[in-house]
Amino acid sequence: MKRNQTVHKSFSRFAAVHLFAIFCLTQTAYSQTVYSSTEKVEQQSLKGITIDIPAEGKFVEREWETLLKSYGRVVTSRGGVYKVPAADIKPLSVNPVNLTSRISASKDKAKLFVAADLGSGNYVTVGSREYDQLETLVKDFAGRTLLNNELRAAEQSFNDAQKQHEKSTRAGEKLVRDIERNKKEKENLLRRLDENAKELEQLEKNVESNKTEQTNTQTELDNKKSAVEAVRTKIPR
Repeated sequence: MKRNQTVHKSFSRFAAVHLFAIFCLTQTAYSQTVYSSTEKVEQQSLKGITIDIPAEGKFVEREWETLLKSYGRVVTSRGGVYKVPAADIKPLSVNPVNLTSRISASKDKAKLFVAADLGSGNYVTVGSREYDQLETLVKDFAGRTLLNNELRAAEQSFNDAQKQHEKSTRAGEKLVRDIERNKKEKENLLRRLDENAKELEQLEKNVESNKTEQTNTQTELDNKKSAVEAVRTKIPR
């Protein structure tokens, strides 16, 4: 229970430290430049908008695909192309939108291009009523992605720190057990030394007693030998 409270307090402090960083990331995301662009996607030149997102490319791809799934069926193809043929994006249009996008991903950043066809090749471009909504959509996505990426990194850092703390705690607990084991071994050794000393003392007494016994038995042996010789002299030859 105490360990759980410690971990909870550590996580609370950890979360507090990152609040300011999250706020800064939010401001950064919304201050990022979204610019009008034209890109060739699958041999077709499309007009749309582009935004650069300073986060791991693979992570951005996963986040973008998750968002697109909320609009409808997602079709993916090589080169980071993601399409939603009949996207339900109410801020853009009450009718289905043919959304085409591509993510150029690298280790620490991604470039997102989005083209929205409102129907019959009527793409959202600068000056159209829907441009601001499309710009807000990609900016909101970039902001959430940066926050999620920061949260992911913060949680990973916390998990690593927690694992290290648990490892250190286990090592400390093992040291305590080792000390107790060492104490018991010492007690056993001291008891054995005491028993050994008493055994040695008894053995030394036994040696002295045996010497006396040897002397007595030697005297008895000599007396018996003399008696044998005395009897032997009485036998006629």
